[in-house]
Amino acid sequence: MQQLLVDELTGDRVVLAPARALRPDTFRVRADPLPARVATCPFCAANEHETPPEVARLGGGEPDSPGWSLRVVPNKYPIVGDGVAGAHEVVIFSPAHDADWGALTDDAAADVLLAARDRARVHLAHGCEYVQVFVNQGKPAGASIEHPHAQLVALDAVPPRAQARLERFSERAFTNDRVHTVTEGDVVTWCPPASPTPFTMRLAHERGGARFDEAGDDVTRGTGRAIRAAINALHAALGAVAYNVLVETAPRHHHGEFRWWVDIVPRVTVTAGFELSTGLSVNIVAPADAASALRSAT
Repeated sequence: MQQLLVDELTGDRVVLAPARALRPDTFRVRADPLPARVATCPFCAANEHETPPEVARLGGGEPDSPGWSLRVVPNKYPIVGDGVAGAHEVVIFSPAHDADWGALTDDAAADVLLAARDRARVHLAHGCEYVQVFVNQGKPAGASIEHPHAQLVALDAVPPRAQARLERFSERAFTNDRVHTVTEGDVVTWCPPASPTPFTMRLAHERGGARFDEAGDDVTRGTGRAIRAAINALHAALGAVAYNVLVETAPRHHHGEFRWWVDIVPRVTVTAGFELSTGLSVNIVAPADAASALRSAT
C-alpha cells in the first residue's frame, strides 16, 4: 500500500510504494572490477603533477610526489570561486584506483573522515560559514573520476537545505528516526523510516555533537569505520552499486540543538519526471525490509 511519508529530520517528502515481488537481487549490480592503477588517472600514484599542489597528505614522500597514503588537493574544476566565495577540495582515499571507502582498512577509513574534518576546521577557522563533505562513488552518483575520493565545499553562507534541517531538528525526531536499525554500538546505523531511495542508510555516533568539525578523534575514527562497514553491507546486499555519502552538520555559528550524521544513498533508481515535477521522492522498498536485508549482509 502506498504511503506519503515525511522525514522528520530533513522535511523531505517520500512516496513509499513497495512492490511485494521486489527483492534485493532486483537491484544487484555486477560490474567488472577496477584495476589497481590507471596510467592516465590524475589521482593515481606517479601522476601527482596532474593535480593542483596538495594541501595535506598522509604517508611518506615529498609533497606532490609518490609515497603518500592519502592526499588532499584543491579541486581543479571547483564549484565555488569568482562569484561564489569559498573553497573546493578533494580527499583522495588511497593511491589504489580500485579502493573505495568499503575497500579500505579500518585505519584508512578512519583517516578519510579525519582528513575531511581537519580541512573543514581550516576553512571554518578562516571565516567560511558551512562545509559540505560528500562522496560521489560511481558515474550514476555524479563521479567524473572513478578513482575513489571525497570532496568538501566550504561556503560563506549556510545553504537553504542545511538551514531547514537546523530549524526542524529535535532530539525526539532524531530518536524516532532510528527505528529500522542495521547495526548498533557507539555508532548506530539505520534505514530512515522515510528513506528517499531504496536502501538509504543513516548513521551517527552516540557521542556526536552538533558540528562535524568539532568531533573528537575517537568519534571521527569510529564513524569513518562505520561508514566502511555500511558500504560493505551495501555491496554484499546489492553488488557494486553507485552511492553518495553525505555528512550533515551544523554551521560555524550554530550553538543550539543538533546532531551531525551521515547519509549513505545508493543510486539504484532514477530520478524521473514525477520526482522532478513534484519534489517528492519515490521509494519502492520499505525501509524495514531494506534494514533486514542489510543486517543479513553484515
